[in-house]
Amino acid sequence: MYSLLLVIIYVAFISLGLPDSLLGAAWPSMQGQMGVPWSFAGIISMIIAGGTIVSSLLSDRLTKKFGAGLVTAVSVLMTAAALFGFSLSDSFWMLCVWAIPYGLGAGAVDAALNNYVALHYASRHMNWLHCFWGVGASISPYIMGYCLTNGLGWNSGYRTVSIIQISLTFILIASLPVWKKQKSSLTNEKTPSHTLKLSQIVRIKGVKFIIPAFFAYCALEQTAGLWASSFLVLNRGVSLETAARYASFFFLGITAGRFLSGFISDKIGDRNMIRIGIVITALGIFAVWLPIAPNWLCLNGLIIIGLGCAPVYPSIIHATPANFGKENSQAIVGVQMASAYTGTTLMPPLFGLIADNASIAIYPAFLLILAVLMLVMTEKLNKTVSARKM
Repeated sequence: MYSLLLVIIYVAFISLGLPDSLLGAAWPSMQGQMGVPWSFAGIISMIIAGGTIVSSLLSDRLTKKFGAGLVTAVSVLMTAAALFGFSLSDSFWMLCVWAIPYGLGAGAVDAALNNYVALHYASRHMNWLHCFWGVGASISPYIMGYCLTNGLGWNSGYRTVSIIQISLTFILIASLPVWKKQKSSLTNEKTPSHTLKLSQIVRIKGVKFIIPAFFAYCALEQTAGLWASSFLVLNRGVSLETAARYASFFFLGITAGRFLSGFISDKIGDRNMIRIGIVITALGIFAVWLPIAPNWLCLNGLIIIGLGCAPVYPSIIHATPANFGKENSQAIVGVQMASAYTGTTLMPPLFGLIADNASIAIYPAFLLILAVLMLVMTEKLNKTVSARKM
């Protein structure tokens, strides 16, 4: 039963990644058809992010009432319906409407699944599961690219991914009895019926440190990935093709790093995985920053940043029950997810504004500030947790 449910969760993590990279791949075609400015993609992404923040904050209430299995199934169904709605849309306002269930479904399933794995499975599975998220996020642009190059249109790309999501929904619904049996076998699990308000959550010792730490991590990851090509082209004189290739290698570094982290995380522990990840990230940032010609050190620095980022997100999530108690973990994971989506929504555009008014050369300095903030906040959390357990 344990192994069967784990397989189902791996499939669910692939489904989590599938919708996340579709908009970027499809927008050049969608923008022309809709007749709107290029920047309007940011409006859609912000609506989606807003929905994920709301549903993340509600995840504690939803999961306690309905269970992780049902929340996961319904959330995937919501994203599937939203993707199908995207495929039928012929105007920008319709995309904005469908972006609402798109975001609400993504946030609820993300928080519910991450907490469930943190409670019941080893750290290696958290790393490998997030690696599988990367697999899903990598597959969907290929699906969209196939549809576009074969004259099927972006609508077919969204429809194809929607059908995959619907199929995954049926699998998740069929698996609901497995979730219930697994829950009944966990006799030592603390499952209080009450839910925590946001004001109560932030008063738990250590939460005020993990929120900015998670915010900083996700801001760093998204800013690094979004602006890597622009930095390489504008500041280092790298060709467009090479810049695009190495920007994609950054994400490949994250996916590969999470696969490798799974083999050592149980032995090293979540705290040390976070420390090692931040240090490697900082080394990668310095490699990008150093004005050494030719650009091989800078280019490979992006891969090093990706490898460093890899274990941080899974390890922070997996450590949540140990840091704050199993009875509080779902609520705190929801708040962590909300802070993550806030970081990914606000900080990359903020860097763009700063770069426009200063210089894109500050790209590595901006990333380093986020890495330092992450390190300081996680170490303060460690001290708080250690003092509480003494």
